[in-house]
Amino acid sequence: MKSNTKRSLTGIRASGNIHLGNYLGMIKPALDKQSQYECLYFIADLHSLTTNHDPQLIRRYSYDAVATWLAFGLDIKRNLIYRQSDLPMVTELAWFLSCTTGFGFLEKGHAFKDALAQNKDVNHGVFAYPVLMAADILLYAPDIVPVGKDQKQHVEMARDMAGSFNAIYGDILKLPEVVVDERVMLIPGLDGRKMSKSYGNEIPVFCSKEELRKKILSIKTDSTPLEQPKKLEGSLLNDLFKLFATDSQYQDLSKRLAAGGLGWGHAKEELFGVIDSALAAARDRYNQLRSDEGALDQVLRDGAERAFAIATPVLNSVRVAAGFNSSALHL
Repeated sequence: MKSNTKRSLTGIRASGNIHLGNYLGMIKPALDKQSQYECLYFIADLHSLTTNHDPQLIRRYSYDAVATWLAFGLDIKRNLIYRQSDLPMVTELAWFLSCTTGFGFLEKGHAFKDALAQNKDVNHGVFAYPVLMAADILLYAPDIVPVGKDQKQHVEMARDMAGSFNAIYGDILKLPEVVVDERVMLIPGLDGRKMSKSYGNEIPVFCSKEELRKKILSIKTDSTPLEQPKKLEGSLLNDLFKLFATDSQYQDLSKRLAAGGLGWGHAKEELFGVIDSALAAARDRYNQLRSDEGALDQVLRDGAERAFAIATPVLNSVRVAAGFNSSALHL
């Protein structure tokens, strides 16, 4: 990459099967920036500890995530992917940020407020989640952080934390631009709510063909009789069909539903066909990648080494500004 190329950063939690909402709302838009930016992608495995204390699952989910990014076309010659926990300097920066961030400010975090509203046991990791996320971002001095609408607050909080640190120690941390792609909608799940693992309404991107069909056929639709006209627009099938089908396919299905004589079951079968066709090549690639964890480890090691080179001068500047030795100094 040329030195004047702007840098983009994107992360995903290692928290289970990656679903269509993750792909359409984050992975695809982030990968689309590969030719324009120096792109850093990371697996946020430390964040998973707020809800997952199973070491084997965390490790497995990390491999699932990196294999997914690679299967969908991440070019590791131009860009890099790394595991958050492979660079412990992120937790050091999180400590510096936590010491210049107010308690009341962190109480505003969505994850913390949602956990309280649901009467969940809240550990410190949930409360301090925005601090670690800010460190994830600021450590690599990105120019932009592309996010979905529901993640915008995290980047804005990172900017605020950087501003608080800079107000005390000088212009040390770079404030990234939050980029929200207004074209990317919140992808609905099988029940109409936002697609989420926590709701159990997700469609995994790399489930088997049989499971994918079963999931699609379970999407809720109304009970309009077969012979009566139906509107694709406004149904739960609409958004997914529009995102995966061509314009001509979408218009054709809309017309046939409006004419009557075509049931929702037929429409679901067509939706399954277009989604399966769109994912088939990536699914085969994913299964191939996932079968070789040694190769995935090498990809992550290479990415961590390159990320370390980017992060080191940033953390050194923070340490020196706060009155500590440079992290590059070994006694």
